[in-house]
Amino acid sequence: MRIALFGTSADPPTTGHQEILRWLSERYDWVAVWAADNPFKSHQTPLEHRAAMLRLLIANMDAPLHNIAVEQELSSWKTLETVAKAKVRWGEDADYTLVIGSDLLNQLPRWYRVEDLLQQVQLLIVPRPGYVIDESSLEAVQNLGGKIAIANLTGLDVSSTAYREHGDTEALTPPIIAYINREHLYKCQDATTKRFQLR
Repeated sequence: MRIALFGTSADPPTTGHQEILRWLSERYDWVAVWAADNPFKSHQTPLEHRAAMLRLLIANMDAPLHNIAVEQELSSWKTLETVAKAKVRWGEDADYTLVIGSDLLNQLPRWYRVEDLLQQVQLLIVPRPGYVIDESSLEAVQNLGGKIAIANLTGLDVSSTAYREHGDTEALTPPIIAYINREHLYKCQDATTKRFQLR
């Protein structure tokens, strides 16, 4: 069984995440996705909200994809622990691929017990606009034992950051926007909207 493990900040999840999930679903038997806390990033929104938005994102894809699920219990600060949980869930014999965006490639050598991690998973790098996959970063990970594949998919040129910083809703699906409004997430957006309304 070929399993893709895709932890993402999803703060909030975008149409870019949706595109990656669709691509993975066509190539793996099972796609496990979860909202993750990245120790190298600051997060605005609690994990439970980000996980709920991921569930909405999957539920509202064009065609129902039966091999994708939010597996929030896999979430851990240490990806090595995530892989251990996955092995309890699906067994030692499954073939695990860890999916990361090209923006994380430079961070990877600093991850917890990265050499142990790279012995247990293959890596799939998803190119992201604005984050070049350079040879030196690839070599650094390969020298640690990484078995790397690069997805023949370039993520959409949208980002969660663009929404958080500029209120760019083009990147979000209507159910996600509705959820954000209902739960009053991303207070900076509320403040910006109110400020413009007052003028």
